[in-house]
Amino acid sequence: MRLLTHNMLSSNIKGVANGFPLKIEAGKVMQKQVEMNLDFLKNMFSKIEWKPFVEAAKTLGYSELSEDVDPSLLDSQEFLSNFHHALLEIHLKEGALVCPETGRKFPFSKGIPNMLLHEDEV
Repeated sequence: MRLLTHNMLSSNIKGVANGFPLKIEAGKVMQKQVEMNLDFLKNMFSKIEWKPFVEAAKTLGYSELSEDVDPSLLDSQEFLSNFHHALLEIHLKEGALVCPETGRKFPFSKGIPNMLLHEDEV
């Protein structure tokens, strides 16, 4: 699972008012090189919840992202390179995502999160 995916997931357990961002309990983390697509990065920038994204990257040991950003940084090659790496090249292979409100763990294996709810959670 990439941090791009993580930034778009939330806990949908019945009664949960604040299921975002899911906390990461990382087991196995890998890095894979991906060709940079500047148009994609610039388009995704406005869709990313930045603070949770930075925190997730730090959880995985990547601290090259600034906590304060604005669209003018999209002209910086260094910023785009760091954003690209965190967004697309860091892969969570094993671990769990944890609901911030209930503590319910959603395991992920082989990079795929299992977000299925139990009957009493629907």
